[in-house]
Amino acid sequence: CESKCESECECESKCECESKCECESESEFEWECESKCESECESESESEFECECDFPGPCEPEDLIDGIIFAANYLGSTQLLSNKNPSKGTRMSQAQEALTQVKSQDGDSQTVTEVDLFISTKAVKVMNADSQETLMDSALRSISYIADIGSIVVLMARTRMAGTSSQDCSEADLSCSEGPRRYRMICYVFESEDAQLIAQSIGQAFSVAYREFLRANGINPKDLSQKQYSDIINSQEMYNDDLVHFSNSDNCKELELEKQKGESLGVVIVESGWGSILPTVILANMLNSGPAARSGKLSVGDQIMSINNTSLVGLPLATCQGIIKGLKSQVQVKLSIVSCPPVTTVLIKRPNLKFQLGFSVQNGIICSLMRGGIAERGGVRVGHRIIEINGQSVVAMPHEKIVQTLSVSVGEINMKTMPAVMFRLLTGQEIPVYI
Repeated sequence: CESKCESECECESKCECESKCECESESEFEWECESKCESECESESESEFECECDFPGPCEPEDLIDGIIFAANYLGSTQLLSNKNPSKGTRMSQAQEALTQVKSQDGDSQTVTEVDLFISTKAVKVMNADSQETLMDSALRSISYIADIGSIVVLMARTRMAGTSSQDCSEADLSCSEGPRRYRMICYVFESEDAQLIAQSIGQAFSVAYREFLRANGINPKDLSQKQYSDIINSQEMYNDDLVHFSNSDNCKELELEKQKGESLGVVIVESGWGSILPTVILANMLNSGPAARSGKLSVGDQIMSINNTSLVGLPLATCQGIIKGLKSQVQVKLSIVSCPPVTTVLIKRPNLKFQLGFSVQNGIICSLMRGGIAERGGVRVGHRIIEINGQSVVAMPHEKIVQTLSVSVGEINMKTMPAVMFRLLTGQEIPVYI
């Protein structure tokens, strides 16, 4: 793109797999993972995965799989409410509005932070250039829009649904009775001389991610169009969907805990795991004599959404731990939680062996997951320890046997998992460090 470039990343199917990214400017570019370019790039290779014309952009596809880094200045962030699928003109207006809001936050004394912007087919991360502390970590599928305006890049990431409470409705001046669902967008604003390359690279990452998505599921795009594959995936229900569970008012609780001044809360928290729709922390253990356990209001497995009105959703584990440690001087703590069992139930529907499961296991622990695949739709989460497969305990099963069991399983595959750290704590393999 030789001038201002807008990159829109829209998820076409219900599961929002990485399927399409469009880059629109005076010379319109489209990056689409379809087989429409077959006539232009036919070869005698067995797979069309290697056809480079499927992935136009500034980067080598293999580099995007590993991840690339751009230097940028982080100017700030703001939040906006948006319909699920606004027009491209509306997207650009939102990007302009975000830029205006961020610039007006500090005026002439605007704080600028030098950062490394990491882009891959799995995630977009922002790290402090000096300390390498992670400031933002969003799955690629959550990125809704990227706009570059001169040397400015606006990156918009969709978070939870908005307008689901009376507070949300009053803030946005919305009617809670009827109307389209609205989503809360976090807009990150950066400045970089590589603004156009950053926008194009994220767009290209969607195309490459779609190729890997097909490859992981044993599908050649030459034999199956994007729409056909989306139909297959959409025919499978999202099992144990977090949003469904979290939207049940019976599971959502506002709690107040009493404690002594100088007393720690007495908890151990772990990450919910990549694959959970709302990334937050899970209560993994409680000190028997601590305030959390004494209250009788909390259980191992509960997901903590906020503490004293500070949201923990999307924050790094270390940041969440720091917030809890900072409660020592307080005598009352307000928690917003979602009651969840410590064990996660997974149901993978695998029609036949042609469909790869789309996740990898090491010593019983799920260590990687393909976004949008049958495993994610079944509730698989990275960092979880597999406890059971089809009713059979695999806790003491050798790694090779677990892999063999999974590789030959078809139909409905039932699993029970829990965060690996929680498993080690509950089984006495790890000594808890309470905060």
